[in-house]
Amino acid sequence: MVVLTEITEQSSSSTTLSTYDYDVFLSFRGEDTRHSFTDHLLKALREATIDTFFDDAEIQIGDFLKPELEKAIKSSRASIIVLSKNYASSTWCLDELALIMEQRRTSGHIVFPIFYHVKPSDVRKQRNSFGDAMAEHKQRMETELNSEKRSEWAHKIEKWKKALTEVADMKGEEANDRRETILIEGIVKEISSRLDLYKRSEIPHIIGMESSIGMITSFLKDRSQQSTKILTIWGMAGIGKTYLANYVFQLHYLDFERSCFLEDIERRCTQPNGLLDLQKQLLKDIQARSWMDIDNVNAGTLKIEKSLLRKRILLVLDGINKFEQLDVLIGTKGLHPGSKIIITSKNESLTEKCRLFQTQVPPKHMKHCLQGLDDEESLQLLSRHAFGCNEPNKGGNKQSIKVAKYCQGHPLALKVLGSSFRREDATWEDILESLGKEINPDIKKVLKISYDTLPSEKDKELFKYIACLFVGEDRKFTEDILKACDIGKSSGIKVLINRCLLTLESSDKLTMHQLLQDMGKDIVHQESLKKPWKRSILWHHEECLDVLQNRQGTTTTQGLALDMRTFENEIWKEPSSANMQMFGFRSYPSFSCLWWLFGWVSGMCSSSRKTKGDFETLALSEMRNLKLLQLNYVQLSGSYKNFPHGIRWLCMHGFPLSYIPSDLEMENLVALDLSNSKLQQLWKKPKVTEVS
Repeated sequence: MVVLTEITEQSSSSTTLSTYDYDVFLSFRGEDTRHSFTDHLLKALREATIDTFFDDAEIQIGDFLKPELEKAIKSSRASIIVLSKNYASSTWCLDELALIMEQRRTSGHIVFPIFYHVKPSDVRKQRNSFGDAMAEHKQRMETELNSEKRSEWAHKIEKWKKALTEVADMKGEEANDRRETILIEGIVKEISSRLDLYKRSEIPHIIGMESSIGMITSFLKDRSQQSTKILTIWGMAGIGKTYLANYVFQLHYLDFERSCFLEDIERRCTQPNGLLDLQKQLLKDIQARSWMDIDNVNAGTLKIEKSLLRKRILLVLDGINKFEQLDVLIGTKGLHPGSKIIITSKNESLTEKCRLFQTQVPPKHMKHCLQGLDDEESLQLLSRHAFGCNEPNKGGNKQSIKVAKYCQGHPLALKVLGSSFRREDATWEDILESLGKEINPDIKKVLKISYDTLPSEKDKELFKYIACLFVGEDRKFTEDILKACDIGKSSGIKVLINRCLLTLESSDKLTMHQLLQDMGKDIVHQESLKKPWKRSILWHHEECLDVLQNRQGTTTTQGLALDMRTFENEIWKEPSSANMQMFGFRSYPSFSCLWWLFGWVSGMCSSSRKTKGDFETLALSEMRNLKLLQLNYVQLSGSYKNFPHGIRWLCMHGFPLSYIPSDLEMENLVALDLSNSKLQQLWKKPKVTEVS
């Protein structure tokens, strides 16, 4: 569902870019502006090398649009409509307008209205000269004796009214008392900018984002009284929220009277006078002024509130990370009918915390979660940046699939890793070897913003422990264990989910994007780059083995996870369902506060087999603060009294003994997981113990 590459433009119309004959079709009422404003505008357009169709005919004859004019409109990329006092009195002008607006709806035709000494509201509601003209057309219809012609007139009048209303709702230029030279200069600059967007042979292409664009387009076009006013696009960092918002903004900003796109608000707010500068930009854009003088944020909010009520505005607030930013940038007074606000954020629940939603009549709000790409889209995006085409080069398909799978549909990762293959010294082997060991700095820089802005150190600590140890575990199971360890807080998992740092499957299992897992592990790795025994969590099997076998354990480490299957996959064979009886998360009456997970397995490998995972229990004795311990398919020797007494979670898949050793302290245990073990009874002799 994301963006991010460039291909040759494909028009939604049957008319492709190469078949356009003109850049601009100029629609105007000759008797009003032919020898004045329109003539000057035409000269300026042609001087700017904008190929413009201009009808030289002084007198319009007949009731129907000339075929050459209809052809010129359809073969132009854009139209400039000069709406002057007598524009609506001409049936030709109205037919031009109706066709232009139809082209806009069906083929992306650019429309730029100029309200030349007329008010947009008069055009919209057909008042004053526009009302008089429409009344004359209606009277002519009523005097028509031929029923077919009368019906034809009625149909035309309805089309004209609709077109007038539609064009008046668009963003355009108002002449009023402005100097015409300045007005024309601005028009030429704006139409040049718009045409450049379509003239490029290569434009940004969307990969996997089409449904999101369709949904947002429907949101923007809904002008009903009950329409949704605010849309929040949320998702993890680098997923394409900003690109999507900017894409639809560029497509639709001319449909509104005023528009503004405030980008990267989170970063800009960290700069001196950041909020004040954002307010100034917002006011300049929605008031169409070249400068804005504001002394303080409160004064800026008051001005913004008034401005938002006056015009139909499209406002995009990109990168919101605190609801107070919304309080400052949109206030509490509401919006003009038809206005729309798009917010992008990594936090799903942030928008409705702002003061606007605490008013008596809060605006209607909808959320859109931006997900990652599917496998096919991921491979396409990776190939586009790696090879400049939509599929891998010959011989690179398997490697490409591995890299794409690692990225798990994350557009930024696919783009960065794909682009790295364009280096002269880059090889597939280099990239594949680095996956999972170290996170790319460019990707890390983006993702880490979500971590750095977590509300508390407790939330950051919780993220690290889940990333290193608890991905794939049951939510309640994880919460109980970490609560007993005083890691995180009761609302911590919800905070991480809201910040797109964690997701919850329907089965209540915790899942985390691979890139986020790698980032969490990298954060822990930075605690001590060359001395793993000085880190809070150990999870890499080589480092765990080195620390344990060399007895380098310290009180710094609180979590350790060693699974020998990742080192020697063939040491232990997965038991078949016929040989295994599982009791998942079963609570026994005599141990009501302890999570148990046992598995009795026959046909396991001999416990006497020596492996690289053999070490003595004494290696754990110095890790006195160890609370979370996983030793899967590991061979131990020595007394179990050497296990730290503060352990809350003990996971030993493939436990080699037929009973739990009596010298294993269990008073502080919250969870004991002995899945796939040779366990035949709890203790060799009856044992009475208390568990917390």
